[in-house]
Order: sequence, then structure tokens, then C-alpha cells
Amino acid sequence: MIGVVVLGSTGSVGESTLEVLARHPDRFHLVALGANRNAVKLAAQVLRWRPAYAALADETAARTLVELLGGQAPQTRVLAGDSGLLEIAALPEAQSVMAAIVGAAGLPSTLAAARAGKRLLLANKESLVMAGPLLMEAVRSCGATLLPIDSEHNAIFQCLPPTARAGVAPPGVRRVLLTASGGPFRDLPLAALATVTPEAACAHPNWVMGRKISVDSATLMNKGLELIEACLLFGLTPAQVDIVVHPQSIVHSLVEYLDGSMLAQLSRPDMRTPIAHALAWPERISAGVEFLDLVRTARLDFHAPDHDRFRCLGLAQGAARSGGLAPVLLNAANEVAVEAFLERRLNFLEIAAVIEAVVSRGAEGVIGGLDDVLAADAQGRQLARERIFGPRAATRAESLRGARA
Repeated sequence: MIGVVVLGSTGSVGESTLEVLARHPDRFHLVALGANRNAVKLAAQVLRWRPAYAALADETAARTLVELLGGQAPQTRVLAGDSGLLEIAALPEAQSVMAAIVGAAGLPSTLAAARAGKRLLLANKESLVMAGPLLMEAVRSCGATLLPIDSEHNAIFQCLPPTARAGVAPPGVRRVLLTASGGPFRDLPLAALATVTPEAACAHPNWVMGRKISVDSATLMNKGLELIEACLLFGLTPAQVDIVVHPQSIVHSLVEYLDGSMLAQLSRPDMRTPIAHALAWPERISAGVEFLDLVRTARLDFHAPDHDRFRCLGLAQGAARSGGLAPVLLNAANEVAVEAFLERRLNFLEIAAVIEAVVSRGAEGVIGGLDDVLAADAQGRQLARERIFGPRAATRAESLRGARA
């Protein structure tokens, strides 16, 4: 039995992971569940799965979880705070860790799993964007196995030679092509983007995802973050990673080789496919996904992205070329700007404007350690809040945010 920890179990990827695990009770054993603050959903998961551990980063939510369980799960030890997530990420009785906590909040536990030498199923792209060199070094030095969960990177991994290793340029590869659906606004007139609502931005045409990643998909920042991630995962330069809009979301990415061959991975847009692939790799197991019918699909379209419409993509490409702390600032500004958009404090087009201002003003330099990453992340968030709220209002907004947390 393979012991599994699911970090971010209350999110969409976490829930899909539990669905795959449920199909294979003879193969996998759920050791621990971890989340940020959703005590109600985590309580239901604990009662369903009866894991040995459950952790919530929010300490108040952890106390609520204990109350909700009311002694019904005596076998489950409830942990609180960031230290709780770090503890379950490194549990000796678990061999595999699904890292699916959204945003910068997922970095510490992802690093902990890598340093514990786990099979790391990486769905938290921000960990690589922010601290890619640190994470990849931890994977190499601690004997961890890194398997990508994002459908695009998992597709690339499936199309690479079996000898490919994380962070090392695979032989014979000319470039990779990351496919993007184009999101809900791919055909909307540019002038109309300033008035789109958070609800419209979160209504993805193909995928069921959380609110933050749905907005990133609508701005194409998600694809920009994935470009940075692809360079680190596969040892590529930014010039070797192209973006192509593919509205059907059937071809999840492609790898082009020097001999002119191009390999693609195709499946329905369902995260259970890459999750099942990574859980069982190098074997294959059932994911519960409907099989692809190419005749019914009928057509597959591809076209270049509109950089005027998707300014965030260009900003991410620039950060990828700059390297160092630039991706940290990019990610921090994006998280703050997306949150402000979801709260209706910022319009859709202003997301890119905030990010551009922060990246141009933030500190430059290389990543010497985790402290450098955290300092740049804090600076990027502060600059973004100042841009959105003004200096004084930004301080008040941060105080309120801290009180809510």
C-alpha cells in the first residue's frame, strides 16, 4: 500500500485526487489531509476517509474542525498552523505527497515534501515560479521524485523520453508547445474586457477550477506561470517554450523533436487523468474519466495568442527571461491583483497594469536562499497594494487581511 498525503484537499485538485484514490483502495492508503481554512469541507473528508492526520493552516479553523468532528474521528490527529502542514508533508509513513495548495501559501509544505525525499505530485505551480532553483535543488539532493500535475506539464512529461530527468534538458528536444484554452474571453472584443465581472472570469468554458486559477486562465497569466514552470521542470530556455491557443482543451501540450517529429498527449479536460498518471507512474490505472472519442470531437483548432488582449502573458515571458527574483515579484503582484479583482476593487484590465508596475519597481537579483524569495514576495505584495489602494490604504488593507487570516 502506498501512503498518500493530500495538501490542498478541499480544492478542486485535492477533491479530484480523492476521487482517484477511492477507485483504488487496494493500492493507496490516505495518511493525511491538509488545507488552509475550510474546516467544514475538511471535516466531511475526515469522516469519509478517517486519516491519521488532518491539518489546517488557519489555527482558528483548526479549532472549528475539532468542534465539527466532535469526537467522531478519534483516530485522526488534528494539527494547526503552518507547522501542521509541514509535519504532514514529511510524514515517514507517506511515500507520495500531492502538493495542491494554491498560491505562495503552498511553497513551505511543497519544499518540506521535497526535502523529505517524497514522490512529489506538484500541482502548486507557484512553488516553482517563486523558488524554482531551491525546489529543484531539494528534489535532486534529497532523492525526491517530482511529477507534474498541471495537465500541460504532465502532457509534456508523457511525451518525453523515459530517461528524462527533472530539471535536465531532454536530448533531441527542439521546443515544447503549451496549449491554452484562451479562457472565457478569448473572443470578447478588447474594449469590453474592462467591464467583465469576476463571475464571468470564473466561468471557464472547459475546466472546473478554483476562482484564482480561473481568473489566471482568463488573463492567460496561468499560461505565463506555466511557461516559467516548464523551463525549470524540463531544463528549457524561455525561447524553447511556445504558447498556442487550443479552444477544445483536448491536446494538453506537445513536444517537438529535432528530427521533425511532434508528440502530443490528448485526453478530455479532466484533472483526474494527470493525477492518476502521477499517482501510479510508471504504471497506468483507471482515473474514472470518459474516454476520448475523436470522431465526436471532430476538429482541433490552434492559433497564436493575442498579446494585446493577454498582456499578462507577455509580462510572464519577460520575467522568465529575466529570471532571479523577477518571477517572485510577478507572482506576488498577480496574487494581490487577482484578489482585488475578485473583490471588485480592480477591473480586469488593471490586473496587468498592477503587475507591470510592480515588476518594473521591484528589487532585482538572484535567489540566494528562501529568505530572498520571501523578502521579494513581501515587497511585491506591498507594491501591488500601494498601486491598488495607495500607500496608506494599502497598510490598512494589509492589516485587515491579516486580521481575517
